Amino acid sequence: MTDKVDPPFGLLNVNKPPRVSSADVVGWLKRLVRPAKVGHAGTLDPLATGVLVVAVGQATRLIDRVQQMPKRYRGTFLLGRSSPSDDVELPQTELPNPPIPSREALERAAAEFVGEIQQRPPAFSALKVAGKRAYDLARAGRPVELAARPVTVYELNVAQYEYPRLVLEIRCGSGTYVRSLGRDLAESLGTAAVMADLVRTAIGPFRVEDACDPRALTVEQLSAALIPAIRAVESLGVAALSDEEIAQLARGMPVIAAAELRAIALAEAELAAVDSRGRLAAIVRLHADGRLTPELNFRTLES
Repeated sequence: MTDKVDPPFGLLNVNKPPRVSSADVVGWLKRLVRPAKVGHAGTLDPLATGVLVVAVGQATRLIDRVQQMPKRYRGTFLLGRSSPSDDVELPQTELPNPPIPSREALERAAAEFVGEIQQRPPAFSALKVAGKRAYDLARAGRPVELAARPVTVYELNVAQYEYPRLVLEIRCGSGTYVRSLGRDLAESLGTAAVMADLVRTAIGPFRVEDACDPRALTVEQLSAALIPAIRAVESLGVAALSDEEIAQLARGMPVIAAAELRAIALAEAELAAVDSRGRLAAIVRLHADGRLTPELNFRTLES
């Protein structure tokens, strides 16, 4: 009789290589964890590198939560030129005699893009228009005009500048297009810009310095590289439950919270339920009457 092996359940912080898609990375990792599910939190364009958080197994149900975490980027732009894709992936058009803004002017203009702003996504993006990807329509030569939408920029700093090369460091919320930030910043100063390079340096607590190379991972290394799924919900309080209580939640039944948790029932709606080994077992809702009810279960009755 062999010991039961737990199915893979966790997160991978990988450094996406250049010139491959996020879907390519997921495809590589699927071959290592079959039949477990694999998904990524937040697409990076093929041009970009950096942090791509990949969820494995039941952790794929936490992808939306990772996607909502603030992201950090380092984007390099070339001023005085434009392209249909707002980056160097397509042919560029140089502006005749464009203005050359000073660093001080760039810094003043960048400050105007901090906060909640209205941003027009690039025509070459994965957003859907009438059921079709915008980039498919744009490549077919059809005009694509995407409506501006609200995004949040927490920080936008000029890290380096030597005309025409401009490096911006950005901390922003979900849905922000860095290409659009550079384009709009340049337009506000009467010029244009294309993105030449992009590195996502962090998503929430997941940093590029700690990321692994997905091309080098093996089946044997995967378990060591998996990050506990609870890192996706670090902002939640923790409810430490017994194995019996975890099994009760897995059956969809409520459990009664410990006294110290009942005391915060009015202040905290969601908690991360962990088992006796500290592993994430469920996301639960804490009710005013002291009941914990499952919102997301990561265990079956067999696991």
